[in-house]
Amino acid sequence: MNDWIRHLETQGLVRAAENEWHFGEAVSQARVPLSSTAIAPLPQYSIMEIAGPDAERFLQGQTSAQVALADGQFAPLTAFCSPKGRVLANGQLMRVDETRYWLVLDIGVADPLHTHLAKYAPFYKVEITQPATRIFGVLGDDAVAQVEAQLNVTAPDTWAMAQNDAAVILRHPGPIPRFMILAPEDAALSAWEALESLATPVGNAVWRLQDIQAGLAWLGETQRDSYLPQMINWEALGGISFRKGCYTGQEVVARAHFRGQVKKRLLRAQSENATLPAPGTPVHDANGKSQGDVVCAALNADGKAEVLAIITQRDEPRELNIDGVPLERLTLPYAIERVDPESMSLQA
Repeated sequence: MNDWIRHLETQGLVRAAENEWHFGEAVSQARVPLSSTAIAPLPQYSIMEIAGPDAERFLQGQTSAQVALADGQFAPLTAFCSPKGRVLANGQLMRVDETRYWLVLDIGVADPLHTHLAKYAPFYKVEITQPATRIFGVLGDDAVAQVEAQLNVTAPDTWAMAQNDAAVILRHPGPIPRFMILAPEDAALSAWEALESLATPVGNAVWRLQDIQAGLAWLGETQRDSYLPQMINWEALGGISFRKGCYTGQEVVARAHFRGQVKKRLLRAQSENATLPAPGTPVHDANGKSQGDVVCAALNADGKAEVLAIITQRDEPRELNIDGVPLERLTLPYAIERVDPESMSLQA
């Protein structure tokens, strides 16, 4: 057992399942007030490093981001696609030094993406690795002040990054301020210890709920190679550059955008049931016909399941349910329209 896990277990960490950690009973965790600060381990994510003299050129041909925008301040969302335009992995790209990039993504797609990119890497001076890092979140009304005081950085804006001597700090959207901290294990443990006397430890499902409420879907292993990036509203979040040149899948992604051929979209909804549907659970209409699938789910403070699901756009509106339990549609916090990352980077 390593020091990171050992220390979290002394604080009451329970590993309910693989990549599902909480501190105490799950419903109680969902009700922890975030009026001050909470800290959450985030084992659902992984880091991939792409480094070498050709790293930028290599990534430019593989990913939906305009890689030059990842400049050490702005950290754009991105997607890696198959030749048919389906998302193999979506994540956030950051430049951590001149020829070294980090990509944060769902842990379930890290190995398959590594295998996919390794097919192209021999043609470039580049090395792809998965560095030994720990990731945790800081969230709550006082998160900005605590990050600045304890990590000695100026808190970045949303989709921007900051660095200190040991860690990378990313800010993500949501109903409350929240930051993702990425660092080697010793540095991550030191940062956690600096914050733990000022914050309440919570489970990673609390962070997942913030993702859901932000309309932010991270595709996992069972969902890879299934959806166009627009189906997870990636262009509305600035995750696709339509101003860059070719990358794998670019033609299909661009055609879907300019011809308006996106047949499925991300839906945010709430179930009256406290039972969490697993990723891939079908969403049905009142006639029992499948209309889409669940991407992720988490309990909210009322003990109800909030979900993101990818749903067909035909025959709107209609009643939807999961296993017979009705879904109440909830509003997404952004408009479904193209947002160019080039314009976002000017604000970072």
